[in-house]
Amino acid sequence: MKIVTGGAGFIGSNIVKQLNNRGIDDILIVDDLTDGRKCRNLQGLSFYDYMDYEDFAQEMADDTFDCGYIDVVFHEGACSDTMNYDGRYMMKNNYEGSKNLLRYCMQRKIPFLYASSASTYGSGKHGFRETPECEQALNPYAYSKLQFDRFVRRMLPLSKGQIVGFRYFNVFGPQENHKDRMASLIYQKYHELQKTGKITLFEGTGGFGNGEQVRDFIYVNDVVNVIFYFWEHPELSGIYNCGTGTGHTFNDFVHGIIEYCGKGTIEYVPFPEILKGKYQSYTQADTTKLMAAGYDRGFTLLHEAVKEYCSILEKSDGYYE
Repeated sequence: MKIVTGGAGFIGSNIVKQLNNRGIDDILIVDDLTDGRKCRNLQGLSFYDYMDYEDFAQEMADDTFDCGYIDVVFHEGACSDTMNYDGRYMMKNNYEGSKNLLRYCMQRKIPFLYASSASTYGSGKHGFRETPECEQALNPYAYSKLQFDRFVRRMLPLSKGQIVGFRYFNVFGPQENHKDRMASLIYQKYHELQKTGKITLFEGTGGFGNGEQVRDFIYVNDVVNVIFYFWEHPELSGIYNCGTGTGHTFNDFVHGIIEYCGKGTIEYVPFPEILKGKYQSYTQADTTKLMAAGYDRGFTLLHEAVKEYCSILEKSDGYYE
């Protein structure tokens, strides 16, 4: 049995889809469907069973969970809202729940592959290497992820099974509709262009010009490729950046949308006060450690990924058919 927590979410449902593409459907999906829109992500996917996250988390905490043999856990379940400042909730959900699941896997030598975040680097002023001196959490979400990474570092020398954390950079692609304000730039700006005929971007901030903020955008298919590479190499453990290693400006990114749609202009709007001091104006993964681990499957070129995703947004509103 494969367990995918957050399996009805963005990256989780893409993991399930790629498992299905390999002919695999002995999958237990764990999620919270309070937001019923996520049910749409499950349509067309094949899996053995579904379990509510609260029930799953409680059984993990009580050490009563049992679904037979488990050969891997893909842990994608988390609150990913960077604007949620309820630190107690973040730590209970993202930190304590993850610790309990990790302990369960360690006791049974089950490979544990989990979602970390590039938000653990904060402003990025110290770089984007997987080392403590580069880390700086700017909000409760980032702090919960960083604290779990630190816990993992303490557990790694004690573990006899595989543990891998992936620090996702700016992931975009199908099945992210439910994420609302946390959805990728392309998802938001594609729909803005359809509604208004223009795309708005932030004016310059932090030394960057209008729309010249830089992010390492990575297509969700490439994220799954990275995860599966490590799954296929159980001798590898640790925390790794999951980004392309190439940064692109917001201007470059949205020009790809405008080019695909054949219409639109860019309008720059004032930078929000609420985000000052809490916003990453520049991200670019240092992929040295990822490449040293032997990852050799490459990354989709940005313009090709934008074109493909825009096509899916146009044909099926961003869902897999």
